[in-house]
Amino acid sequence: MSVKTIRFYCDQGLIEATTRSEGGFRLFDAAVLADLALIRALRAMDVPLAELVRILEVRRSGVCNCSVLKASITTKLDSIDQRMAELLAMKQELSALLHRWQDCGGMKA
Repeated sequence: MSVKTIRFYCDQGLIEATTRSEGGFRLFDAAVLADLALIRALRAMDVPLAELVRILEVRRSGVCNCSVLKASITTKLDSIDQRMAELLAMKQELSALLHRWQDCGGMKA
């Protein structure tokens, strides 16, 4: 992740620096790095920030949220499957259109 992204997550309250170096740089512990890995995975699934906040709060409270994460992942998989089906149908339509295409007989560029 870029420094800008990490700063953004700090500003949004998703993560918090453990301390700062003498030079003022934010320092993070292993728990924050684990949170960043989870954030990265969830953002790859287009999970909105508000949902990320909720998931991290539940995780940090010690309550198991496996079912919530599994449901989110399942929903995203279903969405991807649907989009893939739509794209396949579009590909088949375009392929059929191209197969039926007849040149107009005009001058070629």
